[in-house]
Amino acid sequence: MAKQVGVSEATVSRVLNEKPGVSEATRQAVLTALDVLGYERPSKLRGERARLVGLFLPELQNPIFPAFGEVVGGGLAQNGYTPVLCTVTGGGITEADYVDLLLQQHVSGVVFVAGAYTQADAPHEHYTRLRDLKLPTVLVNAPVGDLGFATVSTDDGIAVELAWNHLVQLGHRDIGVVLGPADHIPSRRKLEAAHRMSRATGVPLPAERVVHSHYNLEAGQAATARLLTTGVTAVICASDPMALGAIRAVRRAGKAVPADVSVVGFDDSALMNSVDPPLTTVRQPIEPMGRMVIELLVGQLSGSAAPPDEYLFEPELVVRGSTAPPA
Repeated sequence: MAKQVGVSEATVSRVLNEKPGVSEATRQAVLTALDVLGYERPSKLRGERARLVGLFLPELQNPIFPAFGEVVGGGLAQNGYTPVLCTVTGGGITEADYVDLLLQQHVSGVVFVAGAYTQADAPHEHYTRLRDLKLPTVLVNAPVGDLGFATVSTDDGIAVELAWNHLVQLGHRDIGVVLGPADHIPSRRKLEAAHRMSRATGVPLPAERVVHSHYNLEAGQAATARLLTTGVTAVICASDPMALGAIRAVRRAGKAVPADVSVVGFDDSALMNSVDPPLTTVRQPIEPMGRMVIELLVGQLSGSAAPPDEYLFEPELVVRGSTAPPA
């Protein structure tokens, strides 16, 4: 390694043992070489890396996730930390792989947005590793069980209550629900709320009017096409891209939104007021959630232990042109 940096072995030894007589530039070069060559830094030097924080996003196609990334990344920068974006895609680098890479760079902390911790059937070993290392960590969206991390979530139950009551007040009694995968905890919470609202309002929700799908436009379209065969006059979707797919399915079936079928989304992501028709949706409070994420993470980075609580934020119904009374 001394040859790699162009210094003597004695200089490397002085850096590793924190001895005087080494310039700051040489010291940083030695430490960087350690990382590049794959050596573990001595524990007493690990905290001296650049102030990096891993920011995990599940994808970038749904505008809500870049929006989260912008808020959280901006908050990190204001506090003197540099976000390292980790985007998890199918067939690409996994969360566990990213965690390995980040730990090699001795990051100061990590923020996960809608990661594998939301799915009961996904691997969770890398979270246990982070917990054992006591690395400052904050989760966004509901986790599986008790992982021991502070979590910031939108209240999925309230979201469905708002959407369901809106449709019932318009006069709908044939409502379908399009959710994420069956092992997805936020989707489970939404489904529990839908059944609860069904009982409270006397509007039935039979099993054939609940479809589990993926969080994209095409999946929302396929799921809604199935629901239309059951005679629904309204559809509640677990994301805005799903809702856009629902609108496409209604039109492909020769019907109109909202004249024949009303559609409600979830997120209020960018441009949902500009689609045709403008989408009625349940808005996630991105800004206050992002501020809470930063507060929880910076508190841990400062040495305070964050309680492993889940902080629930109340969403807001935004009524636009995709909902109307049933024909």
